[in-house]
Amino acid sequence: MAESTAPVLPEGGTVRPMTRWGDPVMHRPARPVTEFGDALRDLAADMVATMYAAEGVGLAACQIGVDLAVFVFDCPDESGTSYRGVVCNPVLDLPEGKDRQLDDTEEGCLSYPGAFVPCARPDRARVTGQGLDGEPVEFAGTGLLARCLQHETDHLHGTVFGDRLSDRMRKKLRKQMEAAAEEYPETWPA
Repeated sequence: MAESTAPVLPEGGTVRPMTRWGDPVMHRPARPVTEFGDALRDLAADMVATMYAAEGVGLAACQIGVDLAVFVFDCPDESGTSYRGVVCNPVLDLPEGKDRQLDDTEEGCLSYPGAFVPCARPDRARVTGQGLDGEPVEFAGTGLLARCLQHETDHLHGTVFGDRLSDRMRKKLRKQMEAAAEEYPETWPA
């Protein structure tokens, strides 16, 4: 079950084009958020608008070209209950040892659109960090929510989920993305 002290996402943002894998901002650790205020709130609103326009469940700042450690999400957990939030400077906590169970569900990325392959990740995850005003936040969940929290935190460390795949799965992912390329022009989803 996920818990949230700030479940409301900022509104009124502008949809921006999606930054793609290969762009340097996608492959390096993001700068920590140190200033909390209107500029961060405006960025988060743009991220939310872009995530919804792309029909995604999460979005990291690097995915709209911004080198800042923040992500937004609106995602269901294993039970189908949706949770949403904004996390700055996330710290990921995953089960270890006998508590660690892997889920090999298909995964995709808005920055590599139209492609999905299985990617093994722990079936539960917890993220702590800061909200838009610098307040502590914590989100934990199972199923797609656990995958989302891990995927978005990875982005902020400069890791795209393709980095976690075998060469064979990366080739399959690339073929799917190339086959769908016409549906996702460079300006997508704006």
